[in-house]
Amino acid sequence: MKTLPTLLLLVCLPAYGRDLPLDTLKLPAGFRIAIYADAVPGARSMALAPDGTLFVGTRGDTVYALPNRTGGPRADAVLTLLQGLNTPNGVAFHDGALYVAEIGRILRYDQISARLRNPPKPVVVSDAFPRDAHHGWKFIRFGPDGRLYVSVGAPCNICEPDPARYAAIFRLKPDGSALEQYARGVRNTVGFDWHPQTGELWFTDNGRDWLGNDAPPDELNRAPRAGLHFGYPYCHGNAIADSEYGDKRACAEFTPPMRELGAHVAALGMRFYSGTMFPEPWRGRVFIAEHGSWNRIPPSGYRLTTARIEGGRVTAYEVFAEGWLKGIAAWGRPVDVQVMPDGALLVSDDKAGVIYRISYGK
Repeated sequence: MKTLPTLLLLVCLPAYGRDLPLDTLKLPAGFRIAIYADAVPGARSMALAPDGTLFVGTRGDTVYALPNRTGGPRADAVLTLLQGLNTPNGVAFHDGALYVAEIGRILRYDQISARLRNPPKPVVVSDAFPRDAHHGWKFIRFGPDGRLYVSVGAPCNICEPDPARYAAIFRLKPDGSALEQYARGVRNTVGFDWHPQTGELWFTDNGRDWLGNDAPPDELNRAPRAGLHFGYPYCHGNAIADSEYGDKRACAEFTPPMRELGAHVAALGMRFYSGTMFPEPWRGRVFIAEHGSWNRIPPSGYRLTTARIEGGRVTAYEVFAEGWLKGIAAWGRPVDVQVMPDGALLVSDDKAGVIYRISYGK
């Protein structure tokens, strides 16, 4: 096992409770970033209910609820909704219920908006998922087909796991039935969304470690239909054969990414911007939270990027917000993004323990 330099461990120390230097963050002209909610330790994936309540998962044991009954620029409160769970990273809201993904199962909390201070006992929707801790935290979202999509990462850095159970995106009905694999060869996606016009699934994917500072890239992928294979563990990026498994299958056999992202940037949450607050050039773009590298010198990521989509192609990939990384240490790590009804963009940060709100104009 390779040992991390002690220097890099500084990047992962928690920053909860200290003043955050928001004035050092750089965004395009006219954009502003502020705190939507603080004291949200380990804030990861987000899901929004129609009444304005934001649900926030973590890689600890807690799920938070952040009500906002007026639609204002800050949450009304930060409520500890659920505790004692097994890495409840993934959260999704559907038909009045909160769905929570633990490592090995998915739970459902019915009529949750009326029970924020006294949540009901959960219903087990499915316990059919692997229980491996490595890449075991899950991202979940409901698709336009009404099904719940669930990521299952590879139980390793690089290996040849059971292709029917790992390194894939699955979907199932809200009651847990009809579980099926939608996409395979996906090392570890912690963010996906559907194109607002075509309804096609797009997702980020994290590249493997220990191929060097600049390889392989993270990826932005498109899955217009079920059954596509995206290369893991045989091929990375457009055409990088894996050093251990690349001789088994050629890169030409797989669906290439729509865009190679930065190496080791840890591209996690992503959303198509569907609001109208941002100016026209930013509408319809993909916004990506790049959580940041853990084993690269110098570090990479720790920023928000955008991808412009035109005619089903990515025509630009550029930095939108940066400044969380200072030298080799970072005071924040973006995880997920959420478009709000007023068009503002929320960003979760599991290191600073906050939710940011990015707005445009006054």
